Amino acid sequence: MPILNRRLSRTAIAALALGLPVACLIVPAGPSTAAQSNPAHEAVAPVASGNLALGAADLPELRTATTLAPGLTRTSITRGAPNPNLQWTAEVATPSVSPDPDAPASALSTEAQARSVAGKLQAAGIPARIEHVRSPQLADAGGDLGYRVRVGQFPAKADGSATVAEIKAAGYASSVIYTGWDGDAGTSDNTRGQWKLEVLTIDPKVFRGDLTSSFGPNLQDRETTSQLGSAAGALAAVNGGYFVLDPKAGAPGDPAGTAVRDGKVLSEPVGDRPSLVIGARNGSSIQRLHWDGSVTALGNAGKLALDGINRVPGLIRNCGGTDDTPTSLPLHDFTCRDADEIVAFTSEFGSSTPSGPGLEVVLDVQGVVTAVNTIRGTAVPAGGHTLQAIGADADRLAGLAKVGSRLQVATDLINGDGKPLRTGATTDVVNGGPVLVENGREHVTAARDGMVRSGDSNSFYYGWVHKRNPRTIAGVDAAGRTLLVTADGRQTTSLGLSIKEAADVARSLGMVSAINLDGGGSTTMVQDGQVVNSPSDATGERPVGDALLLLPGRRS
Repeated sequence: MPILNRRLSRTAIAALALGLPVACLIVPAGPSTAAQSNPAHEAVAPVASGNLALGAADLPELRTATTLAPGLTRTSITRGAPNPNLQWTAEVATPSVSPDPDAPASALSTEAQARSVAGKLQAAGIPARIEHVRSPQLADAGGDLGYRVRVGQFPAKADGSATVAEIKAAGYASSVIYTGWDGDAGTSDNTRGQWKLEVLTIDPKVFRGDLTSSFGPNLQDRETTSQLGSAAGALAAVNGGYFVLDPKAGAPGDPAGTAVRDGKVLSEPVGDRPSLVIGARNGSSIQRLHWDGSVTALGNAGKLALDGINRVPGLIRNCGGTDDTPTSLPLHDFTCRDADEIVAFTSEFGSSTPSGPGLEVVLDVQGVVTAVNTIRGTAVPAGGHTLQAIGADADRLAGLAKVGSRLQVATDLINGDGKPLRTGATTDVVNGGPVLVENGREHVTAARDGMVRSGDSNSFYYGWVHKRNPRTIAGVDAAGRTLLVTADGRQTTSLGLSIKEAADVARSLGMVSAINLDGGGSTTMVQDGQVVNSPSDATGERPVGDALLLLPGRRS
């Protein structure tokens, strides 16, 4: 009995870290795999619980917690079981009714268009059906999305290939999708299936290590979460914020939103989209930050607006800047453009700034102009900056910057109170969105944060917000603990989460504020350098822009 009592005591501590009732604890027959791989980690018993508001209320749920360090717990959650009623089906890309001949086809359309497409397929001997898609109502989006056309039900994805070929022969594009990934409201089959989640709980009152972020050797190259974690000797890590993936959208790996590392601003916000702000002693918060950048010539009244920092001028991933085309509002997974910009660079960007036509001003650590180059692309002096300008702003910057003059570069992040965010050596910021939970209540701001697009038949919203995908969530509970969550998806054994379900999960875990981080193939959790979830990319773990790390030992 002494061994049993000792295990229950440590298990109780881990359970309390997640707000679970200690009475639910069950002692395991032996140590978990995680404990065997690292004896320093105490394996904690499986916990019988039904706390997640995910799927049907009566689904079985198993939680296994592991203490990685005092105040740091990883909890693995499996909820439900594979549902044989969830099968594969062929989804038809419905041609647009837009007069634009280049308008893309969409999974969703009007009822009249869906009936027209289904009728033509049926006339060709293909048993098409139409389905009305209704999405859960969020704070500023949701409801009736439109109609989709589908054909058949198949036990395996490959079984749908012949049907897809028939649909193609009838003149329509199609793909085989799994019905368990639908986020439809009120569909009974979609309330039963299997979900797999991982939760890191960090208690700032107990954890003596460090909650921080890392982007690797530079901003413009990508590394996997496990590489970033291993390089820093992290106890655990999860993927971080949104980043540029396509070279046509900027420099791959560059944050597509706010980034602060050790108190230094490295990337500007997307409008006022939310971010996870990590402060002293591992405390964190969800804040909406917006940009206030400028370049001022000291000694005279010359001042210019600074459009951004550490990104390719003219390309604004996720939009949300100033005078952007087609919008200055956030627009997720979209690249806006601005022909006239000034962008600052720090040495963290990489070995060289982006090359191309325009102007580049080189500033030393004192802000003194050491060179004015008539073409872009150079190294950033240690501790200094460069300023790149394109379009009409190149002439404006040339009139302000003279060799030997001093320029002051301001990169302020303004908080919800209208004041600059106070940063110190332990301040890190990772971008995200949309908001999931605010002031203890679900408050999903998909439209405000750029996940709603007009004129695309709701197809982006359908795929990104409504449907289930792998998700990474960050939030804070009522006790001030930070929770980092990954939910696997795009698999038949792990369905993923819609954005509404992500908010449900956050509240189920006790979060009083929470945001969505980068997800999809980026969703990764690492413990001791090993991936512990199941990333969805066919090629395996995806290289990302940055990661959140849990390090042993405290920063000075």
